[in-house]
Amino acid sequence: MSDWLEEGTAAPDFNLAADNGQKVRLKDLRGKPVVLYFYPRDDTPGCTKEACAFRDLKKDLAKLGAQVLGVSTDDVASHGKFRDKYQLNFPLLADVDHKVADKYGAWREKNMYGKKSMGIQRSTYLIDAEGKIRKIWKKVSVDGHDDAVLAELKKL
Repeated sequence: MSDWLEEGTAAPDFNLAADNGQKVRLKDLRGKPVVLYFYPRDDTPGCTKEACAFRDLKKDLAKLGAQVLGVSTDDVASHGKFRDKYQLNFPLLADVDHKVADKYGAWREKNMYGKKSMGIQRSTYLIDAEGKIRKIWKKVSVDGHDDAVLAELKKL
């Protein structure tokens, strides 16, 4: 379990398989802002609400040149089903061994009803066009999060 990254530092590069089977490398997205969000599980209530909120912001995000990337430990097949079920319009990345989540500090100990386990902490990183982390939301509450991300994107 790594510490959270700091705002103002370079975002660590990664190369992960997306829901369509293609590889996505962060460094290939330089030149545009990236909304990198980590979520616990495909097709669960909070994760679905968050994904659909980003889906519905597509036009606003496109005007700002931003790319959204969702990351969880689910595999490519699960991501494909989740994408199709909710018509998601951005890549879902499979971090099955949680290496990227760990690198970003999103792989954390969780405590639910007294039971401790490791898993992804719902969190979002706003990465600028030069690859620097400009804003981090460490414990995301889904309601209103999409608007908060959009407001920060507009400041870039």
